[in-house]
Amino acid sequence: MARKGAAATADAGEPRRSSRIKDQAKPDPPPKKAPAKPRSRKPKPTGEEGDESNKEKPKSAAHGKKRTATEKEAEYAQPATPVIPALAPIDVGDSLPSYILKNEQGEDVDLAKLTEGQGAILFSIPKADTPGCTTQACGFRDIYPSFTEHNFAVYCLSHDKSEAQKKWQLKKELPYPLLSDPDRVLISALGAKDAGSGRTKRGHFIFAKGGKLVEKKLPVSPGESPNLALEFVKSLNAKSVL
Repeated sequence: MARKGAAATADAGEPRRSSRIKDQAKPDPPPKKAPAKPRSRKPKPTGEEGDESNKEKPKSAAHGKKRTATEKEAEYAQPATPVIPALAPIDVGDSLPSYILKNEQGEDVDLAKLTEGQGAILFSIPKADTPGCTTQACGFRDIYPSFTEHNFAVYCLSHDKSEAQKKWQLKKELPYPLLSDPDRVLISALGAKDAGSGRTKRGHFIFAKGGKLVEKKLPVSPGESPNLALEFVKSLNAKSVL
């Protein structure tokens, strides 16, 4: 009887659990997740250091083809400076060469053809539509018929563009053509380019029929240039008559 009472006392002290719940296996606790490591950005391997997948990737024609040294030099090369042609110096006794200039209309003019059948006077000016140049140009305009009477044509020569020459020609009613020499090729050959400033010197040049230079007045004042040219033409024709 004593054992029975002791067992009863022990059962009274502990809560009674169901044998089914007690016998069930406890579930394993979920595994703990390791904290994520920060991803470091590594430089993309290129060339021989890259993996095989990088090497096997097809490349476009523009990026896959290696440029030659010549192609690289051409890419970074500076634009070529245009070569300005040059004429041999033209002095008294020399003839006008065959060389093309534009007139005020933008038309090609061959210098060698200016003296076919007549003489030609070329007067050089520093810049169109400036006071001194206007005085010189209008002086040749006012006595232009006298030059044609002696079988001489008149041409104004400057580095101005044809458009500027045309505007000036219309403004001052100049009856003769204007020759544009933007690179001062003919101007330099005639000795009318200033070595220091590069500007055009004022002067006039008289070519006889056939193209030979017979008079070179450089420099000359704008007011005297037309009259001096006409006096020389008259004297030249007087000698030919004699």
